[in-house]
Amino acid sequence: MPYVELSPSDARERRALAEARWSAMLAAKPNLHPAVALQRRLLDVVLDTNEALGSGRAPRLSLPPRYVTTKLAGGIPALAGEPIQPPIALLQPALIALVGALAEGGGGEATRSIRSAIDGGRLDLATLLTLALRREQGLLRAFATKAGLGHDLLWLVCDLATAPFAHALLQTVFGSAQPGSPLRQALDTWTHGYCPLCGSWPAYAEHAGDSAVRTQNAEARTEPPPLTACSWRRLRCSFCAATWELAEGSCVYCATAADRTNTLVPDAARPHRQIQSCGACRGYIKILDEPESLPFPLLAIADLDSMDLDLLAMQHGAARPAIRSFKTRR
Repeated sequence: MPYVELSPSDARERRALAEARWSAMLAAKPNLHPAVALQRRLLDVVLDTNEALGSGRAPRLSLPPRYVTTKLAGGIPALAGEPIQPPIALLQPALIALVGALAEGGGGEATRSIRSAIDGGRLDLATLLTLALRREQGLLRAFATKAGLGHDLLWLVCDLATAPFAHALLQTVFGSAQPGSPLRQALDTWTHGYCPLCGSWPAYAEHAGDSAVRTQNAEARTEPPPLTACSWRRLRCSFCAATWELAEGSCVYCATAADRTNTLVPDAARPHRQIQSCGACRGYIKILDEPESLPFPLLAIADLDSMDLDLLAMQHGAARPAIRSFKTRR
């Protein structure tokens, strides 16, 4: 199914959309006010970094389209195994600001420990940012354990700090994929659940398909239509916000056939807002009825707004898998 290029949006549009989504979320779920307040502060740092990268500081890479095409054809994400160095001078202040926002927003002792380690010069921030960009979750976990720090929290702040650079790489690497080119064909035939750029799993999938078909199905049935009623899902990368479509019929994570998947529909009034879990690997993905695809980094808002689906999935014994590792040779 095809790779999807979203229409660009400027900084003002993204920030206005973010505020509109937060206001709507709080109107419906006032109990999320503390979480929204913290997310506002975190995404403000991410947006600032993203805008700085978009102001003449976009990354340059020597990844020839033919080389990237060969990697994609072999199921290897474009950035996997590449010795890419993040712009430390730009991302390090963002990392420090993110840790500060978490500490001041009620991040607890674990956040204060990370902040103290940074203030005391006990952390190699360049190494941490590089590991996050390369999706080396296991190595960063070992780094955090050795330093006596909470690895999940450390991964979170490093992930947020490097995400704008990863998103900028999305245009740098795939921006040359013209219609009909070998690179575009490789992207349009990508059949994996992990991101074709960075290898991360999707934050969620957007319900997709022809709206007339969905309406007809809904009117013809007396119960919510199953997930298989639509022909494909639009996956959104949790890191770089890449967008690609994946046909129904198998698990996003392990590719097990659809007869081993379970679909939960919490609200019959919103039949396309679902959880799809796999009976083989126990992984799950949220299917959201988003009216349009959100720009980077606003996927986090939809993710927070659908936290009830995560809780329901975990109550049923499902979980999100760890980031996949890839063996590459160059």
